[in-house]
Amino acid sequence: MAMIKMTELMGLTESELVSKGRDLRQEFLNLRLQQASGQLEKPSRLREIRRTVARIETALTMKRKGAAAPQGAAANRR
Repeated sequence: MAMIKMTELMGLTESELVSKGRDLRQEFLNLRLQQASGQLEKPSRLREIRRTVARIETALTMKRKGAAAPQGAAANRR
């Protein structure tokens, strides 16, 4: 699974975001168990999942507050 962009997440419904977050957290747990037993083949996937979960949580918060999606780095400079 490739990294999911924020624009893609903002197109999903709240229930889809919750479901996707739940699935990724389960995958993260499974990967952590593999890491603990020395069977993890792709350690970079842990970081990718952790960041994607953070993006999902941000998208959920924005949807619940009714805020618009950020428009890149230029939006942060104002």
